[in-house]
This record gives sequence, structure tokens and C-alpha cells, in this order.
Amino acid sequence: MVRHGNLIASEEKRARIAVIDDDRELRLALENLLYENGFDPVLLEGSAQFRELGSQPDIDLALIDLKLKGESGLTLAIYIREHHDLPIVMLTGVGDEVDQIVGLETGADDYLMKPFNPRELVARIRAVLRRYDRIDSSVGLEKPACDEIIHFGKMFINPEKREVFDGEGMEIPLTNAEYRLLDFFLRNPDRIIPRHELLAELGSDMAKYVDRTIDVLILRLRRKIEAIPSKPVHLQTRRGQGYIFVLTVDGAVP
Repeated sequence: MVRHGNLIASEEKRARIAVIDDDRELRLALENLLYENGFDPVLLEGSAQFRELGSQPDIDLALIDLKLKGESGLTLAIYIREHHDLPIVMLTGVGDEVDQIVGLETGADDYLMKPFNPRELVARIRAVLRRYDRIDSSVGLEKPACDEIIHFGKMFINPEKREVFDGEGMEIPLTNAEYRLLDFFLRNPDRIIPRHELLAELGSDMAKYVDRTIDVLILRLRRKIEAIPSKPVHLQTRRGQGYIFVLTVDGAVP
């Protein structure tokens, strides 16, 4: 610890997150969320304020709203990609052409749709920072007790906290629907589960889901828990029957 007068500061540097959003209430909410989770938020109303930080901004990650007033978040993201080695996480609204706009045009590292789960946003920010080596790999991680966890392959889940971790102990951010689906599979391992049973498991959300949506959720979940999503070893398809979750894979650590 380092003491400055009556103030005490930690020697560990907090990652600085530029929050670029023209919604004042959301900026303040994100400020509290990020600070409480070990980050140093820098609140900016728009692109002009970010550019005022200079040619070498003291920022570790830019969290950008896609639809900023004035210069759009899309344009700002492209500018950052051209001028700075800075990771980008985009916040987008429902209905935006997310995959094309964010993935192809900006090269953003990740994106999240509003309204978002606060814990998921924090987990994604940490994951992106780790990929850029801008945060210690142990920051924010709390290993659950052995009797609380469920292993599948090299990964594990803490049901009490609804957290999923990879083989290195890094949290895997899941949406609520993705987590519920994974939790259901883990409670019913090695059994072929038809689509209608998965739909029923979604309960009150059932009216919003159709067969195709189940397929999309399966695809998204595979991208997060499978080493090769196109060749899944855990979440497998049984054509014409449904899906089966294989808990233990040959060569995996139980």
C-alpha cells in the first residue's frame, strides 16, 4: 500500500476503462459497476471527448455505445483501430446488424446488446483485457470450493453463483439463456434431450422461443465451451432426436 497524506492507494494499477456513451444515467451506472469490480472508469460523452485525450490516451479499453450522437460509435471504433492499440467492447441495441457492423467494419474485440447483464459485461471486459495482457490473470477470480463445483471436461461450473470457468480458471461469460441451457444439460448428462423439452425448460420465456432459437442458443453455447465449435465433444447433436451433453471426455481432467 502507498500512503499519500490521508489517502491510501493500492500499488496495483486498476485498468482504466473509457466509457463512451451519451446517456448520462447509463454512464453513471457503468461508473459504479466498473469501480466496484476493480476498474478505473473514465466517463466520456462522445467521440470528441475521447479524441481530447490525445495521441497516447492513458486508457486500457474503450467501452463504446454504437449509436452515439454526433460522430457514431462505429466511426469512433474505426478511428481507434487505425490510431491506437486499444481493445474495444461495443454496446449495441437490439436490432442492430451486430455481426456485420461490429465484426466486419470495426474489428471490435467483443460486443454486448442492451439491456445487458452487468456481470456478463464485467466478465467480457476482463476477458478482452487478458487477451491484450492488460490485466493480471487472477484479477476478479474467486475459486469456488471443490464441493460446490461441477466439472465437464476441463471446465467447471459453480451453480450457487451461476459462474462458468475454463480449464485455467477464467470465467466464461454466458447470457441468462445460455446459462440456463447449460445448467439443464449438466443436470441431465449423457441423455438425448428433444427440442420440445428444452423449450419447456425455458418456462415463462417459452412464448419467445421457437425451434430455430434453440439452435441459435446451442450454437452460441458451443462457441463458448467447445474447443472446436464445429466439432463439439460435449454438446452434441443427435440428428432427428435432439441434443446430448457428454460430461466426461477422453483425456479430460475429471
